[in-house]
This record gives sequence, C-alpha cells and structure tokens, in this order.
Amino acid sequence: MTEQDIEMRAQRAIELFKQGFNCAQAVFASCADLYGIQDEKLALRLSASFGGGMGRMRLVCGAASGMFMLAGLQNGSATPHDNDGKMANYALVRDLAGQFKEQYGSLICAELLGLAPRPEDAPSCRKAPCQEMIAEAVRIYLKNTNEV
Repeated sequence: MTEQDIEMRAQRAIELFKQGFNCAQAVFASCADLYGIQDEKLALRLSASFGGGMGRMRLVCGAASGMFMLAGLQNGSATPHDNDGKMANYALVRDLAGQFKEQYGSLICAELLGLAPRPEDAPSCRKAPCQEMIAEAVRIYLKNTNEV
C-alpha cells in the first residue's frame, strides 16, 4: 500500500466522522474492506459500540479501538487455545497502542480531550482533535501491518 493509499483511507475516515459516525466506526470502516468486509454498513454496525471512549463513557479512545478491531481482523485467532496466535495479536495491539499513546500522550478519551468522564447520556463532544486522531489511527495501523 502506498503513502497515497494510506492517506486516501485516512481522509475517508475523516469523511465518515464528519458524516456523523463515531471515531471507532470511522477508523474501522475505512479499512474493513481489506479483510473482506465489503458491506460498509456491517463494518459500521460492528464498530458502533466503541465510540466516545466505549459507549460514550470516555474510556479507551474510539480511534484506538478501531485500530484494535482491525488488528483482530488481520491476525486475531479464531481457534480455541491458540496461545501463539493470541500472543501475536496482543503484541500487535500493544505496539499500535504504544505508538498512539506516544503521539497523543494517552489512550483515554477523556484525557485526550481534556474532559471529565461523563455518564452514558452525555452529549457527544465531536471535538476537532478527534479528526486528526482518527486519521492518525488509520495511518499508524496501515504502516504497522502487512497491508502496507
């Protein structure tokens, strides 16, 4: 995958976010087709619960969660007791998480946005920094997987 391809997917993720999809949906749906999920609505439904830091609890950043879901599609184990497969997937997730945290200082939505954790009925924040974190999550993911 070229830098131009990566940037096109990063921009697609921003477009999805601007349309009203959450951060996890934007990241996941922008790359899910690489793993045979051609139905964008399915990709959006699969990732819907992870926005706003997991159900708008402002916990793990949805953009990071979208990356982790993609990692599962790439090398997640679908075999019980596949400890080597699990460990390989967990190592990829830790690497992705480390790069995201190095860039932004945290994986926690509330910390990234300088907001207090909110109850589940709190309105969405839709902060501008989210767009850059979404695009960067796509870039980090694609540059660190076999998709490049």
